[in-house]
Amino acid sequence: MAVRLHLHLLSDSTGETLENIAKASLAQFDDVETVRHFWPMVRTEVHLDRILQEIAQNPGLVIYTLVNPAIRRVLEARCRALGLSLVAPLDPVNDALSGLLGQQAKARPGRQHVLNAEYFARVDAIQYTIAHDDGIAAEEWEEADIVLAGVSRSSKTPTSIYLANRGYKTANIPIVIESPPPSTLFGLKHPLVVGLTTSADRLIAIRRNRLLSLHQATETPYVDQDAVAREIAYARRMFADSGWPVIDVTRRSIEETAAAIIALCNDRRDGVVAG
Repeated sequence: MAVRLHLHLLSDSTGETLENIAKASLAQFDDVETVRHFWPMVRTEVHLDRILQEIAQNPGLVIYTLVNPAIRRVLEARCRALGLSLVAPLDPVNDALSGLLGQQAKARPGRQHVLNAEYFARVDAIQYTIAHDDGIAAEEWEEADIVLAGVSRSSKTPTSIYLANRGYKTANIPIVIESPPPSTLFGLKHPLVVGLTTSADRLIAIRRNRLLSLHQATETPYVDQDAVAREIAYARRMFADSGWPVIDVTRRSIEETAAAIIALCNDRRDGVVAG
């Protein structure tokens, strides 16, 4: 039987950090029915008072990232009075950094979201990635940080978008037996070219669902077992002949695939040769 939990996330900024922490933690538990109450941009006691009324009506775990000491004190006192569990997940990290660096953390809400060079680089990466999806503008691939190659429905586009959000300019190209990729792909110097592969069964299942969602016939070479196996073999030979690293996405989430690609980028930057 599922346990029902009210989870209150309070942030003085966008709350993105809190959402990621909560998601990562909840993934470790089974049979939990979570009711999330998301409270971003909490920067005044008036706003906090309204939220505390909701918390009192739906008691549960309170997780917060608030830098204003006055607002924190009010929240902590009220939660103690209500007998609620309260967690400030960034406090141990800030305390450790403060001790190591010999300085106090700046009490500025949302400081990680300032419009600095890193922010604009990420925006530039997203724009580049969207403009170079599915084999578009091959003449500009040399500007990419990463180029993903793989057969249709091997998670190239969502992985590219995820990488772009991490600041990597990412192009991707489908590998099709009947339409070999342009020679540009094989002469790239700056980008890391990565081959994505998967099992035939998984690929067929994904493609079949795609056809169903488009109300198209599901008995085509696109989902034929032998045809799909030939596609995958063709792509794998290309990856091997070109010396590109290959990632099998069969049992990986988009995040796990992207993390593996970023690790390859870091190894390449540091001069580590994959074994």
